[in-house]
Amino acid sequence: MLSKLCIKNYALIDHLNVSFTHGFTSITGETGAGKSILLGGLSLVLGKRADLSSLRDKDRKCIIEAEFEIKKYKLKSFFKENDLDYEDTTIVRREILPSGKSRAFINDTPITLDVMSSLGNSLIDVHSQHQTQQLANNDFQLKVIDALADNSSVLKAYLEKYEHYRKTSKELQRLIDFQQNENKEHDYNSFLLEELEQASLKEGIQEELEERYHQLNNVERILEQLTKGERLLNDEQVGIVNLLNELKQVSSRLSDFGSSYGELNERIKSVFIEIDDIANELGSYQELVETNPQMLEEINGKLQLLFDLQKKHGVDTVSDLVEAKEVLSEKVAITENLEADIEAKRNELQRSEGALAKTSILLSENRKKVLPELKEQLETSLASLGMPNADFKIQLTLSTDFKSTGKDDLTFLFSANKGTGFGELKKVASGGELSRIMLTIKAILAKYEHLPTMVFDEIDTGVSGEISNKMGDIMLAMSKNMQVFSITHLPQIASKGDQHFKVFKTDKDEVTHTQMKKLNTDERVVELAEMLGGKNLSDSAIAHARQLLN
Repeated sequence: MLSKLCIKNYALIDHLNVSFTHGFTSITGETGAGKSILLGGLSLVLGKRADLSSLRDKDRKCIIEAEFEIKKYKLKSFFKENDLDYEDTTIVRREILPSGKSRAFINDTPITLDVMSSLGNSLIDVHSQHQTQQLANNDFQLKVIDALADNSSVLKAYLEKYEHYRKTSKELQRLIDFQQNENKEHDYNSFLLEELEQASLKEGIQEELEERYHQLNNVERILEQLTKGERLLNDEQVGIVNLLNELKQVSSRLSDFGSSYGELNERIKSVFIEIDDIANELGSYQELVETNPQMLEEINGKLQLLFDLQKKHGVDTVSDLVEAKEVLSEKVAITENLEADIEAKRNELQRSEGALAKTSILLSENRKKVLPELKEQLETSLASLGMPNADFKIQLTLSTDFKSTGKDDLTFLFSANKGTGFGELKKVASGGELSRIMLTIKAILAKYEHLPTMVFDEIDTGVSGEISNKMGDIMLAMSKNMQVFSITHLPQIASKGDQHFKVFKTDKDEVTHTQMKKLNTDERVVELAEMLGGKNLSDSAIAHARQLLN
């Protein structure tokens, strides 16, 4: 509920600070006194956009601060989702700076207007004669039916299944779209993959092939150098092996003359063994080297394939080609497995649809059961509000599609007079009739669910006498379960308030100010009497005012 409202530097309001209680609060004042200004200020903390024209003094910022008791509203999840500190007593503040910038806060935490508006929708419902568009909205009409049918738990279960159904449907469509796009590339990707697989790619293959190609392409030069090397080592006269053998004999004879000579001898023996081994390897290499034009051509072909593949895939190394092959392999595998994935997702969607259909049927059956009761409540209440011939035709039919509200198509038609046809509410009901219908519907809703604070802004326009008295009774009855405000010109309604505020203008230093005060019992009598008979108070008006209060 709204417990406090503070407005500073807004329109004709310099500074207003007022507290409210539970129950029914009536607000009165002469036309032009500023009741709309009060609502305008309140709307700013409900997320409405503002501009510099809202500032009374253009050099000071405008501040509107509202305090709400929200313990009963089950809003902890909202605060958690928006990273806000939850307090049972929550303060919502809006500031409009002289620069034109606007700032919004919940419990001193800066927020966006969207967050403020979302919270505002859960805290206050402002209804005026010009705000009856909701009545023609099927979602709102279904909300009323669901309240009577006590469908909250079924709706929650339905919405969970509906979200899963939508998610699964989107995933299936994504897979189908992906398959259609991938099928166009599948054959080409398969060709590229096969080409890379036939290349027998492995790390170091290019270097290995290049080395082998270099050897085969230079067989004559290699043989020439091997032969020359072998001759230098094994020549009978001046060959290094023979010379080293003689040196080894010399060092062997010296080894008997001391350890240092012995070490020298061992080193010479090692060199001889190594050189002798090299001579043997040179001979072996000569035997292995052969001219093989066919092998040379084959290796050249393999190298050329690697170069061509690197150029085709826009890479520089075999490692890059291996990586490209892995990517292609994954793409081809995904495409080939898509049909199985799509079939699995189709089965999942079918199961989800079955569960959703089952819950939607329960939802629909519950709704159909209460339609006669809703029709009776509406028509009975409206008869007491001066619409004795009000008649509703409410029908539910199954839709072909699932919606967030179920699978029902709702026909909600109205006739105000005998002999006239049924039509949509907004087309066949007058403004005054729509206001009374909305009041009746809100009253019905209040019996079955916890509604936010309700503000009725002059919805009693065009009615009087006993009808206004009945409207007041309805608002008073609603206020037993919720906080209700009524901005009214009718004394019959104003008199029913648990508290009564008057909005009025004063002139100070040639400046007009809008103010608001809570009336005591005597002041209420005077205010009601003036509403009944004008400023010139008569004894009968005073007596009538006292009678209304009693």
